[in-house]
Amino acid sequence: MAKALYKRLRQTNKFNSVETEATLNLLIAAYSVRTMLDGACAKFKITSPQYNVLRILKGKYPDGYPRCDIIQRMIEPAPDVTRIIDRLTKERLVERFQSNEDRRHSISKITQKGLKLLDDILPHLQETEERLSKMLTKTEMNELSRICEKIYDVES
Repeated sequence: MAKALYKRLRQTNKFNSVETEATLNLLIAAYSVRTMLDGACAKFKITSPQYNVLRILKGKYPDGYPRCDIIQRMIEPAPDVTRIIDRLTKERLVERFQSNEDRRHSISKITQKGLKLLDDILPHLQETEERLSKMLTKTEMNELSRICEKIYDVES
């Protein structure tokens, strides 16, 4: 069953358990998908976490979010989200404003330039999805989503 895994890891001896095998397969698959997505982002001189922040801010456009809300919505919460926002601000993809409710908080908002970047990057991200759709059927994609949610949704 784990022919591709053994080949990828250049390993000949068996794994201790099916759980080890499944965990390694999941990590390698996630790395493969992340590498594809990182490549699409790199074409536009941004990182995947920067793309993630822009995507989050687009969802709240034109208002924006404070840093703590952005972190809660990130695919991989980043401890350096302030630096990510700083870089996006420097590139004029995001603006920061003082919160009217709490002056200690700043609100980050996506700019028109940031919205345009998301529009420009979308076809490249769709190429990644198309590559995946050639590897898996829609039924397999649905099953993969169901299994992944079962792994990370601790409240169910």
